[in-house]
Amino acid sequence: MSYATPQSTYNFAKKFSSYKDFYVKHNDLVFSRLGLGTFNKEPYKEENYVFHYIEGVKEAIKNGINLIDTASNYRYGQSEKEIAIALKELFNENKVTREELIICSKAGFIQLDYPFPKNPYMWIEENIINTNLARKEDIELDQHCMTPDFIEWSCKKSLKNLQIDSIDIFFLHNPEMQLMSLGYKNLLKQVEKVFKRFEKMADCGLIKYYGVAVWNAFINSEDSKEHINLEDLVNIAIKVGGENHRFKYIQTPFNLAKTSIYTLQSQKVKNEKCTLLQAAHRLNIGLISSSSLLQMNLFKRSFKAEMGYLLDSQMILENDIQLALQFVRSTPGIISSLFASKVPVHIKKNLEITKIKSVPRKKYDLMYKV
Repeated sequence: MSYATPQSTYNFAKKFSSYKDFYVKHNDLVFSRLGLGTFNKEPYKEENYVFHYIEGVKEAIKNGINLIDTASNYRYGQSEKEIAIALKELFNENKVTREELIICSKAGFIQLDYPFPKNPYMWIEENIINTNLARKEDIELDQHCMTPDFIEWSCKKSLKNLQIDSIDIFFLHNPEMQLMSLGYKNLLKQVEKVFKRFEKMADCGLIKYYGVAVWNAFINSEDSKEHINLEDLVNIAIKVGGENHRFKYIQTPFNLAKTSIYTLQSQKVKNEKCTLLQAAHRLNIGLISSSSLLQMNLFKRSFKAEMGYLLDSQMILENDIQLALQFVRSTPGIISSLFASKVPVHIKKNLEITKIKSVPRKKYDLMYKV
């Protein structure tokens, strides 16, 4: 099985030794502080297939990014297939090795085939229910499923799409989707079944580590109907996998407009309230942030001059997109922050933040007062 290794990820980072504060070590792997995401909203729209991620993935890797994030349902599997094409070209050109890259995918949402089936409900019945991957009552809103058999099937489909034999980090995708229908206790019981299967999948080499990727579950207050406490998930992992369990990562949104993982005490560890970043640190869980640019909704108006100065006092960066990435990259406790882009020139421009150091902690905290 081929997957990211400590020595190879370290060797990858060494190629970009001139970059400032751009690599961090977690769980023996070396991560780039920015990762490339491959999500597009409204995947049923034809415009999402006019452009592809192939050149973007190649440009990102050639310019120092070694974390690539995707999901089986992103653009009905096309994002994964385009990553596979990009990787094959880079491998053939000896530009990078599989062991230098940290590849993440997710399962939970039902990945319909591309092109979009004429009758998606019939597709679900034929491919999910009739094949005994799940019962009708296991599927939430005709789009989300968390049975262990479905999750493993999704993983194998992702491996086929990506044309690799092991996924480095495999996430359970948005489990909070089923919180309202299951209730918190029953949701945790379902997560336990999934984590138990994840441990078996890791034993078989299908995945190296697993995690949970959420949208609202970690960023809302404790009284929210979508709230999940991270310590509960870690306790489940210990129960099914022992102290050497493979639950090592979480993924959650964080950007200039959504800062609650740093500011809101939404979690409890040993009955003590804390932020998600504090909880992740105490529980030895690596945090990867998503939605760094909020799908470009951060830029409807220019950033304040004071914010720009705090993020880049030397005024080297040229635009607010770079400043937004400098913000997430500078946040204490975040391993890597994802942004999505298909355009090579945009990716190269975004990586100009490597010319400057991340913002020191004292100056970083001042930004919350601007």
